[in-house]
Amino acid sequence: MRGREEVTCSDAGGTAVVAPIGPADADEFVAAVRTSRVLHHPWVDLADTPQRFAALLLRFAAADQHGYVVRHDICGSLVGYVSVGNVVRGGFQSATLGYAAFCGHERRGLMTEGLRSVVDLAFDVLELHRVEANIQPKNARSLALVRRLGFEREGYSPRLLFIDGDWRDHERWALRTDNCPWRHR
Repeated sequence: MRGREEVTCSDAGGTAVVAPIGPADADEFVAAVRTSRVLHHPWVDLADTPQRFAALLLRFAAADQHGYVVRHDICGSLVGYVSVGNVVRGGFQSATLGYAAFCGHERRGLMTEGLRSVVDLAFDVLELHRVEANIQPKNARSLALVRRLGFEREGYSPRLLFIDGDWRDHERWALRTDNCPWRHR
């Protein structure tokens, strides 16, 4: 493999790799969030300062929260971010997914690969039965992503989440271990 300094992220090929988010990701994560505001607004509000990133890491220190960065395997830069949060055990064995892509890697299938890898971690490592993504109805890219992965639409929740100064409606999409298309071929 060529050194990172010799490779641009626009090079053809490559795949997504997923790793737990950590302190070493802070500067790059904050910079990626700031340059990707056009992709995120009004869908998500991510950590765009070192202080907010530190708070994010504190949240992921809880047993019911997990955060991952998605990176391009050739150049190593951030493709996106995925969280598996609000893990509920017992008879539920479920969690809520959050995710966002960063500018520079969109429309290459890398977030699809990254989210698929995190879903596999949720099912295999965290031993969950079900993951849910809540998506604003006008967020066409996010809806297309979960459809590509085989999520099923389960419902509609008016004014579900407070984002960008207002309570936003969301569609609920879910995937279970028994209906996950790439696991049951």
